[in-house]
Amino acid sequence: MSVPARPSGLDPAVASRLKRNADGLFPAVAQQYDTGEVLMLGWMDDEALHRTLTTGRCTYWSRSRGEYWVKGDTSGHVQLVKSVALDCDGDTVLVKVDQTGAACHTGDRTCFDADVLPLGR
Repeated sequence: MSVPARPSGLDPAVASRLKRNADGLFPAVAQQYDTGEVLMLGWMDDEALHRTLTTGRCTYWSRSRGEYWVKGDTSGHVQLVKSVALDCDGDTVLVKVDQTGAACHTGDRTCFDADVLPLGR
């Protein structure tokens, strides 16, 4: 589902550096700020990034529901933003957070601990 085309309060200097997919989205990796643990990957558009930067809470675009969602509003598993960085290509953001509770919708702390793939060495 495409993100609605609408103005954003995002700083134009930041917006001009972003590379978005055909739906106007870019990946946002959430990482625990003090341990480096990778928690989850979500999708943002300019407005979601603007809200994340200005509220101190991670806001994502739900591709399945077609709406913005603030992590923790329904679950209580809040992500308080400590820093946000744009990668060198401008196509991904890294959001360092202080995660309360589970980051994954399955109830796990991280989305990346349940299915480690074997290496063919």
